[in-house]
Amino acid sequence: MPVLNAVALVCTLKKSPAPSSSETIARQVLDELAEHQVKGNMLRVVDFGVSPGITADEGPGDQWPVLRDHIVAADILVMATPTWLGHMSSIAQRVLERLDAELSNTDSQGRPAMFGKVAVAAVVGNEDGAHKIVADLFQGLNDIGFTIPAQGCTYWNGEAMGSTDFRDLDSTPETVATTTRTLAGNAAHLARLLHSELYPASA
Repeated sequence: MPVLNAVALVCTLKKSPAPSSSETIARQVLDELAEHQVKGNMLRVVDFGVSPGITADEGPGDQWPVLRDHIVAADILVMATPTWLGHMSSIAQRVLERLDAELSNTDSQGRPAMFGKVAVAAVVGNEDGAHKIVADLFQGLNDIGFTIPAQGCTYWNGEAMGSTDFRDLDSTPETVATTTRTLAGNAAHLARLLHSELYPASA
């Protein structure tokens, strides 16, 4: 069984080393992927100077190419974001905007560069919004060329208008843990299928 690679982009608004619930759930996803022989690494996007734009490299000072290299090398992309006012973080939105450039990057047969990659989502927040965030993420990632596995998201929403963060829980709720395990198993399975046989090139 080939060893696959995953990269988790943590889209918290907090720079390292500040505690982050998005990082906590991303780590749980990577731990579950490791059970399926998937090596993972995690990057906190806000620690990099990612310029606004829609190209692969926006010039001097833009550190998106560093993150892009990790995505290109990975079989599975994990997008982890907090919920802010019912939406994904601005950092997550910027990642989607920068990934849009990949639509014009193709392989030797004309397929978009991300066609062979799987994407999953992990969302946390002490307010509602996870379903909408996942819908927006998956639509954007699918447009770019990523493949979404069955039940490819995991999330936790705290009590409405509450103040408890996911990272502060004494233990992860079993429903969340079970969902994360399913996500990991399905993502690894799908990534191996794509690894062995990629989508056909368009006529």
